[in-house]
Amino acid sequence: MVTRIVSKKVVARSVSPVAPERVKKKASAVTPGPDGPTQERMSKVDTAWLRMDSPSNLMMIVGVWIIKPGVSYPVVCQRIQERLLQYPRFGQRVQQDASGASWVLDTDFQIERHVVRETLAVAAPGLEQTALQERLAELAMQALDMRHPLWEFRLIEHYQGGSALLARLHHCIADGLALIAVTQTLVDGGSAPPRGATPQARGDGAAADDWIADLLIRPFTEAAVKALDAVGEGAVNALEMLIDPQKGLEQSLEKRLAGSVELAKMAYQVVRDAAALALMPDDAPTRLKGTPGTRKRVAWCQPIPLEEVKAVGRALNCSINDVLLSCVAGALGKYLQSFGDAIEGKEIRVMVPVNLRPIEDAHQLGNRFGLAPVLLPIGIENPIERVFAVRARMGAMKDSMQPLLAFALLAVAGVLVKSAQDALLSLFSKKTTAVMTNVPGPRHKLEFCGATLEQSLFWVPQSGSVGLGVSILSYGGGVQFSVISDTTLCPDPQKIIDQFEPEFAKLTLLTLMLPWGQ
Repeated sequence: MVTRIVSKKVVARSVSPVAPERVKKKASAVTPGPDGPTQERMSKVDTAWLRMDSPSNLMMIVGVWIIKPGVSYPVVCQRIQERLLQYPRFGQRVQQDASGASWVLDTDFQIERHVVRETLAVAAPGLEQTALQERLAELAMQALDMRHPLWEFRLIEHYQGGSALLARLHHCIADGLALIAVTQTLVDGGSAPPRGATPQARGDGAAADDWIADLLIRPFTEAAVKALDAVGEGAVNALEMLIDPQKGLEQSLEKRLAGSVELAKMAYQVVRDAAALALMPDDAPTRLKGTPGTRKRVAWCQPIPLEEVKAVGRALNCSINDVLLSCVAGALGKYLQSFGDAIEGKEIRVMVPVNLRPIEDAHQLGNRFGLAPVLLPIGIENPIERVFAVRARMGAMKDSMQPLLAFALLAVAGVLVKSAQDALLSLFSKKTTAVMTNVPGPRHKLEFCGATLEQSLFWVPQSGSVGLGVSILSYGGGVQFSVISDTTLCPDPQKIIDQFEPEFAKLTLLTLMLPWGQ
C-alpha cells in the first residue's frame, strides 16, 4: 500500500503481490554510482524510527566497549574506516521529503567527524565509571548531525588502565541484532559482510518490506487510509479505527484468505491479536510511569556468569530469557518497595523486541523486529513462582502474531504524516512502563586492535512517554544488565541495577533447595 497526501485528502492505491518484474522496477529507484549506489529509498519501518525522535527520547542505540590494554586514536580511526565503511549505509546521510526519506551518499564524508578523541572529566580518583556514566547519559540526549551519516564513535584513550570506545547509532540504520553482526567486522579477524547481501546491493529500501507487506501491512494500511480519508485534517482522531480491528482487518483478510482453512485460522489469529494490541488496558501506575523530562542516567552491573544462568534454567525447565526477565521483575519490584510503594499482586507492562529475521541474515541492516507486550509480575515475591509466571507469559507470546502486527504498525507509521505517526505509536508508549531487550552476543571475548574487549554494554532507546530501558547482553561468558532512565521518573537507575545480582542469587539458592529427590 502506497499513500499520497493530496489537498489534505489521502489517496491510496493497492499493490499487487511481489512479482519478479516488480522487483526489477524497484531496483531502478536506486541511483548507481561508480563504487555502488549513491541513493536509495528508506524502508517504511526505518522511516518510522527516523521520525520517532522527540525532546524526551532520541532513537539512538548507545553503547560502550571497555578495552584493555588501551588503544590509540589513529589505529581506531583506521580500523573503523577500513571495516565499517564496507557497509555503504555508513557512508550515507538521510534526506527527508514529503513522502518519507532516502539514503544519500555523503560527498563530504570525513572519518574524523565520526570518530572523535575525547578526554573524560573525572571529579576525583576512583570515580572514572561515574564520569563515564554521566558522559554516556549526556550523549544519549544529544542529537546526531542530520547533514551526515547518523553514527559516531568517541574514543577515551585512557580509562581504568585501558580505553573506552563510546558508540552512538541512530535506530533507523539497524536493529540490535544487525549491529551485533556489524561489530563482528570491526574486531580482529572479523570478516567482511557477504558480497551483495547488504540492502543497498539488493535494490530499493522498500523491498525490505515486501516479505510481510501483502499479508499484514496492506490490511492495516487500508484501515488507516480509510480513516484518514474520512476526516481530512482530523486524521489523528481517526486512528480510532485501528482500535476496532473487526472493522479494519477482518473484512480485508476474510476476502483475501477465503477458501483456505489454514489461512482462515491465521486471519482469525491476526484479528484476535490485533484486538489484544489495540485494546490493551492502561499499565499499572507506578513512579516509573509518567511524563518524562529531557535528561537521562545510565547504569550497569558486573556480569553474571552465563553458565550459572543456564544451570538455573535447566533445573527449572525455563529458558535463559525466562530466568533473566524474572530477575528484572524482581529488581524492579524491590526498587519500588524501597520507596514504600505497595507492589503485592502488581504487574507492569514492558515491550520486548522479537527478532523477525533469520539469524543468517543478521548482517543485513535495517530493522526487522516486532514488539511484544509482556506483563512482568513485579508483585510476586517468591523467585521460583515468579520465574514460572514469566515462563507462562513468554510461552503465550511465542504463539502470538503480535510481534508481526507491531512490525506492520511501524510500517504503517512510516507512510503517515508525522502527527498521525505520533498518535499511532502512542498506543504503545501510553500503555508501557519500559522497553527491554535481550541480545545474544559472542560467547568468547573478542580482540580489537590487538587489545581485549573486556566489556560490551548498550542501551536501547525508548519512545513516546516511556522513560525506562533495560538491556541484557550475553558476552564472553557473562550476562550484562544495563539500564537507562529518564531522571524525572527514575533519577538513580543504579538502585535498580544493584538489585539484579541479589535477585539472581536468591533464585539460585531456592533452586538448589528444591526437593529434587522427590
